[in-house]
Amino acid sequence: MNDMSGTPALDQGPADSSFSFTGTWREFLPIALTNFALTVVTLGIYRFWAKARERRYLWSRTHFIDDAFEWTGTGKEMFLGFLVVAAVLVPAFLFIQFGFQALVLRGEEGLAALAMVVLYVGFFYLFHVAKFRSVRYRLSRTYWHGIRGGSDEGGFAYGGTGLWKMAAGSLAFGFLIPWALTQLWNRRWSAMSFGPHRIEAHADSDGLMSRWMFVYLAPLLALLFGVVAGGLVDGAAGDEGTGGGIASFIASALILYGGILLASVAFYALFYRTVAEATSVAGIEFGFTAGTRDWLKLYLGNIGLVIVTLGVGLLFLSYRNWAFVVRHMEASGVVDLDLLTQSTARAPTDAEGLADAFDFGAV
Repeated sequence: MNDMSGTPALDQGPADSSFSFTGTWREFLPIALTNFALTVVTLGIYRFWAKARERRYLWSRTHFIDDAFEWTGTGKEMFLGFLVVAAVLVPAFLFIQFGFQALVLRGEEGLAALAMVVLYVGFFYLFHVAKFRSVRYRLSRTYWHGIRGGSDEGGFAYGGTGLWKMAAGSLAFGFLIPWALTQLWNRRWSAMSFGPHRIEAHADSDGLMSRWMFVYLAPLLALLFGVVAGGLVDGAAGDEGTGGGIASFIASALILYGGILLASVAFYALFYRTVAEATSVAGIEFGFTAGTRDWLKLYLGNIGLVIVTLGVGLLFLSYRNWAFVVRHMEASGVVDLDLLTQSTARAPTDAEGLADAFDFGAV
């Protein structure tokens, strides 16, 4: 399996997964603390170098078969990328804050409304462009056995695709959101490559529709349950049951948001398993084993960590999230290292400024 000259097979057994994460919180602790201190001292400017340092550690502790990944991105790249994006977005935000009101005061309400529509559509378009370019950048800076990924596309066509597909999914009363999400996953990852091999993604949304219905109906069911429960509590409390009314309101709110959260987690757990199993490269097929219970443990664990540590745990969330994803990743197939040569895709130089502006996560 570790013979570099041959074609190592990917171990499919759970006891020895093809992916492994060997990092520890004790190793990550000094990185997190110094990153935080330097970010505070520099009034947030160091956060780009902090992100690069954090990724170098996480990537170096992530192993696939017989070798660890390597992150080659730099803080300078990400900082310069952010400055370029800020030069574009800041004027737009200034218009929203001041320009819109100025047009209304001048009696040009129609022009003001049109400008706001154009801006918001532009933001949604840039959101999808940012999502594409963040994946492209991360693949281009991720090396394994000296091989990297990337894409020759800039993501601008993908931005238009994302705009109309999400609009179509939303306008159809939200029923086509699973279709839009899987289609965009396929479009995004099929434009990427690793080495000379194009990544293939052929996810289908049919199996997701029933799970999506729980997300769609969760607010209605939770509200109905809350109203019924509140009525029972108020009826039992009688005319002097002010306290019972408050209690029923709180219970209804908890049921509502809890139901939406649970339904959403269940949907996305199935979504990521579905799209991972439909994604492959160079004959290597992937899988993702995390179920709803695993995601809930992660989210509740993150919340508990932050509460118990009085906020210090926020520094470890990126570590926990990365380790969670890696430890639930699977791969099967045969890797022919002789065929995996360097990528011919152009390595982008614009880093993740646009993605950073929309606050995309590291995974």
